[in-house]
Amino acid sequence: MRLTNYIIKRLLLLIPVLIGVSLIIFTLTRITGDPAAGYINEKMTQSQIDQIYEKYHFNEPVYTQYVYWLNGIITLDWGWSKTYGGPVTDAIAYYFPATLELTLVSIFIAIIIGIYLGIASAVRRNRPFDHVTRVVSLIGVSLPIFWLALILQYLFYFHFGWFPSSGRASNVYYLTKSIPDITGLYLLDSVLVGNFALFKDVLWHIFLPAVTLSFGTIAVVTRIMRNSMLEVLSLDYVKTARAKGLSERSIIWKHARKNAMIPTTTVIGLSFGGLLGGAVLTESIFSWPGLGRWSATSIKLFDSNSVLGFCLLVAIIYVLINLAVDVLYAYLDPRVHLE
Repeated sequence: MRLTNYIIKRLLLLIPVLIGVSLIIFTLTRITGDPAAGYINEKMTQSQIDQIYEKYHFNEPVYTQYVYWLNGIITLDWGWSKTYGGPVTDAIAYYFPATLELTLVSIFIAIIIGIYLGIASAVRRNRPFDHVTRVVSLIGVSLPIFWLALILQYLFYFHFGWFPSSGRASNVYYLTKSIPDITGLYLLDSVLVGNFALFKDVLWHIFLPAVTLSFGTIAVVTRIMRNSMLEVLSLDYVKTARAKGLSERSIIWKHARKNAMIPTTTVIGLSFGGLLGGAVLTESIFSWPGLGRWSATSIKLFDSNSVLGFCLLVAIIYVLINLAVDVLYAYLDPRVHLE
């Protein structure tokens, strides 16, 4: 019951946060250009343009425009996406599964590799493995994602020919319409219908963009996990466990790892939101048909409704992930009180 009350309280506190975020996003899009640009084309007459201004309240004060826009957000009328050629909500529903799938694979790679490297580096402190891991982590944090994407694309597509350079699946699956449309996540859908040839093809297509997107997160998770693990390994209960004769493997993976995961959980949660919102460069370079590529195109065309929708969606995801991380904290650390 306490957990339920805590979640309800946090969800209510998210309302002013989201209103503040929406105010910032709305103001930025209004001061950077004409909000009607997404509705106007060259073939329209001045009379038709005037009707658009009147219909969407663009000829009214900014605060009035915000009230109408916020009302549309609440009623799921997020405006028209010129880039997509339909409602913004339809565009998000169309592009979101691709970005979500890429993000899930990326964060999975980052969690598995980052946690293992962090623990292994802490256990082998000041040994060659630890030094190499720290150098690689520093490179991962500093490396521009677009540069890494181009290098991986050159090596594994142009030079070795091991992986495809773009898209979510081979063209033959699109031409034969053999891609199932259940959840929009091709890897999951291919398993659900038992098409493992498609699963392998999709996995091959997602590998390079997922590795590119996860590289920086791997570096961050590794560094946080290493520092946290070193701190935990110096605590009295670990020394007591060693004195009792428990195996080093049991101490590390069964006792120390869970406590070391507490600060790492925050990083992983925030990184997930960051990957969703930061996939713009990766999706553009690998021609991945997701939210990032759609938002980049929308910015070029000054499609303000699409940009607003994308930013607001990322903000909502961020605050919900923060809530999920706080609740997970209570599971990992019984000392945390939900109030």
